[in-house]
Amino acid sequence: MVSSFFSPGLLTAEEKRKSTGNAKLSPQTQACIECHKIYTPGIVKDWLSSRHAVTKPEEAMKKPALEKRISVNSLPDELKEYAVGCYECHSRNPEKHTDNFQHMGYKINVVVSPNDCRTCHPTEFEQYTVSKMGNAYRNIMRNPVYHTLVNTTDGIKKVENGKIVFQNASYETLHETCLGCHGTKVEVKGMKKVYTGPAMGEVTVPDLTNWPSQGVGRENPDGSIGACTACHPRHSFAIEIARKPYTCAQCHLDPDVPAWNVYKESKHGGIYDSKEDEWDFSSVPWTVGQDFKSPTCATCHNSLIVSPNGNVIAERTHDFGARLWVRLFGLIYSHPQPKSGDTTIIRNKDGLPMPTTFINEPATEFLIDKAEQEKRFDIMKNVCKSCHSTQWVNGHFVKLDNTIKETNEMTLSATKLMVEAWEKGIEDKTNPFDEAIEKLWIKQWLFYSNSIRYASAMTGAPDYAAFKNGWWELSDNLQRMRDMIDIKELTKKRFPEKGSDKKQ
Repeated sequence: MVSSFFSPGLLTAEEKRKSTGNAKLSPQTQACIECHKIYTPGIVKDWLSSRHAVTKPEEAMKKPALEKRISVNSLPDELKEYAVGCYECHSRNPEKHTDNFQHMGYKINVVVSPNDCRTCHPTEFEQYTVSKMGNAYRNIMRNPVYHTLVNTTDGIKKVENGKIVFQNASYETLHETCLGCHGTKVEVKGMKKVYTGPAMGEVTVPDLTNWPSQGVGRENPDGSIGACTACHPRHSFAIEIARKPYTCAQCHLDPDVPAWNVYKESKHGGIYDSKEDEWDFSSVPWTVGQDFKSPTCATCHNSLIVSPNGNVIAERTHDFGARLWVRLFGLIYSHPQPKSGDTTIIRNKDGLPMPTTFINEPATEFLIDKAEQEKRFDIMKNVCKSCHSTQWVNGHFVKLDNTIKETNEMTLSATKLMVEAWEKGIEDKTNPFDEAIEKLWIKQWLFYSNSIRYASAMTGAPDYAAFKNGWWELSDNLQRMRDMIDIKELTKKRFPEKGSDKKQ
C-alpha cells in the first residue's frame, strides 16, 4: 500500500483514504520514494495526490468507454501489477533516451517525454504530435520568416557611431521569451557533476541543454516532440488543472494571443470566476450543466463533453486545433486552419512558408477545404448549442465571420502601405520587421486584428474589440503608417543626403 512507505506525519487524511486501494507500488518506485520523500517531498506529495499513485493501468482499462482516461489496448507486463510511480515513468524506453543514466542502481531518464506517456495514452500522443502545439518549436524556429520576427523582437540593439546595430537574440533570451511557451530543443552534451547540498553532496547527471523547459512543442532527448506537462503539470498530472483556464493563460494572453484577457472580461469568464468552486473539474466525461455551467478553454477546444443524458456533444481530442475551422491568429491574415500541425511545410504563391500571400491569397493546398471547415464548424456549434439557442449561436458566428473579413481588410490596407514604403525606399525590406513603419505594420496584424477577432469569437469582451488593442488602435495605427510614410518621403526629398545614410 502507498501509506506503508511514508512516515505517518507525511500523509493527510485524504491521502490515507486514497491509499487504501489495491494499487501496490513496485519495489523500484518504493526505493525512489524512500529517498525523495526526504530530498524532494513536494514532488512526492504531489504525485501521491494523483490518480497514478492509486490506480493500476490494468484497472483503468476496465472502465466504461466514456469514463476511460487511458487509451491503450494492451499493457506491458510490468505495468499490470503496480500503480504508476516514479520508476514506471522515468525508466521507459531507455534505448531512445540520450538522457538515461545510472541513478542509485537504476537506469533513469531525466525527461519523461510524450513518447513515454504513449505507453498508456497512445491516442493522446498521436493527436498531440500532429498538432500545432506539438510542433510549436519547429514552427517558430525552422520557419525563416517567423524566426526573423522572433530574433528581431528579442535581439540586442546597440548604438555605435550614432547608428543602431542589431545582434541576434541569444538562445537563453529566446528560452525566457518566445521559447518559454513554444519549447526548446533539449539535448545531452555529456555528463556533469552537480553539488546538491551537504546531505547528498556531488552527483553525476546528464548535462542537458536548454533545460528546464515546459514549452508545448519542446523537442526531447528521445527524439519526440511536445510536453504533456505543459498542461498536466508534474507530478499530479491533474485533469482539473488542465481544464481550468489559468493553465492556458500562461501563454495565451495579450497583446498577441489575448484569449485569457478576453475570457476574463467575457460573460463566460464572469460566470466561471463566480462559480468555479461549485464545479467538478475532474469528472470524465464532463457533463454540461452538471459538472460545469460555463465553458472554459478545454470545453471548446478538447474535452470530452456530454449532455446530462450521456449523449456525446464533442469527442475528446489532444489536437487543440481539431475543432477549429478558421485560424484567428493571423500571420498575417486570418485563414482556414492548416492541414498539418507542422506549418513549416507550407508554401504560398510568393514561395514563402506562410499560409497567405501579402495580398491575402491563401495557400489552399496546405489549408483545410470547405467540407472540413463545415465539419469542424458543426462540432463547435454543437458545443455552443448545449447552452444556447440555434438563433443565438448562428447570430454569434455571423458576427465573427464579419469581424474576420473586416480585420483582414484592415490588415491588407496596412500591408499596401508597407509595400509602398519598401518600393519607395523609405524602409529597407532586407529585414521586414525591424524599422519604424514595419513595427507599426506588425502591430496591425499581430496585436490589433488578433485582439478584435478573439474578442468577437469568445462572446462578449467588447472593450478588447473597441479600445483595448481593438478598432481604435487598428484605425489609429493605419493613419500613423500613412503619416510616417508621408513625413519620411518629404524628408527624403528635402534632405536627400539623409537618405544616403540609410542602411542597405
